[in-house]
Amino acid sequence: MGANGIAVAKVDLKNIKPYGDTMNDGMMELTFTLPVPYGPEADEAAKILGRKMGLDEVSVVFSKDLGQGFTFFAMYGKCRHTVDFTAIKVAKADVEVMSREECQKYIENNIRRDVVVVGATTGTDAHTVGIDAIMNMKGFHGHYGLERYKGIEAINMGSQVSNEALVAKAIETGADAILVSQIVTQKDVHISNMTNLVEIIEAEGIRSRVVLCCGGPRISYELAQELGYDAGFGPHSYAEEVASFVLTEMVRRKLV
Repeated sequence: MGANGIAVAKVDLKNIKPYGDTMNDGMMELTFTLPVPYGPEADEAAKILGRKMGLDEVSVVFSKDLGQGFTFFAMYGKCRHTVDFTAIKVAKADVEVMSREECQKYIENNIRRDVVVVGATTGTDAHTVGIDAIMNMKGFHGHYGLERYKGIEAINMGSQVSNEALVAKAIETGADAILVSQIVTQKDVHISNMTNLVEIIEAEGIRSRVVLCCGGPRISYELAQELGYDAGFGPHSYAEEVASFVLTEMVRRKLV
């Protein structure tokens, strides 16, 4: 029985389907825009598209004229496909996440000095929300940033910081870790920018002395590793996850 007293059906993790009203009914809700003028033909185009996507019992429950030949749709349909959840393997940082207090105790017991972390949003990217969520004292969503951690000196350089300036600051401060936030990803500009940063760090001869991490909406651990970073943190990551990885990686690599 569930918390509300309603019987919960046994879930077959080898055959997961979307859930709407009843278990395994496959019901999905999609919202999207098509470059077609509003009207019954537009609704039919949306339904045809839904059926081509493999949905059954497709219905357009809402459509709106956006003007200039564009129409917005809300559509329902039943997915006929399933996913074997037990077979999914996702590359991610293999670290036990510690609380802020536990991180502070870990520093005290294993590193015994202040840890210097330099972070920035690099290139022409003007967004600070990602780097601020990890580094600023107030953090994000109740998760305090690294500035509040005793034993961590957090240097947030802000946005639109060149890779050269970030590396120079890391060298100047003797940084133990470099954090890079990338929000703008059009035409994969984040990949070229992050690759350039690794090249500069390697050219300066400090790659073996720093823990290098990146984060952003299109960042994954797998992509980070491919580009030469120690770890990547995607959406819904918090300061304690980054701190736990950086601190344990420092100890693992004997960077203390």
